[in-house]
Amino acid sequence: MSDPEIEIDVDALVSGLEAFGGDDAERRAVARHARDLADSGRYAEDAEIELTAEHVAVQLADAPEGGPADRWNWWIGSLEFAYGGYAEFQIRRFG
Repeated sequence: MSDPEIEIDVDALVSGLEAFGGDDAERRAVARHARDLADSGRYAEDAEIELTAEHVAVQLADAPEGGPADRWNWWIGSLEFAYGGYAEFQIRRFG
């Protein structure tokens, strides 16, 4: 279901993540993981929606608290619970 022509806009995502604090290295780590997730096509297949910078920012806004990496890991944990196979996209360290 993933369209190879669609790529996540990493710069737009890094900018969108500023609302959640963290430093540039943390925001870029999240953006890289989001790009990897988008490239895998897994989310598009499971959720039946293309992963975009805007979509990631909206999903991370639902997290109860934390910086970009904490919010990303919260969302990835939700996807792991719902679909399985998302643990590899968890951020273990950045910077």
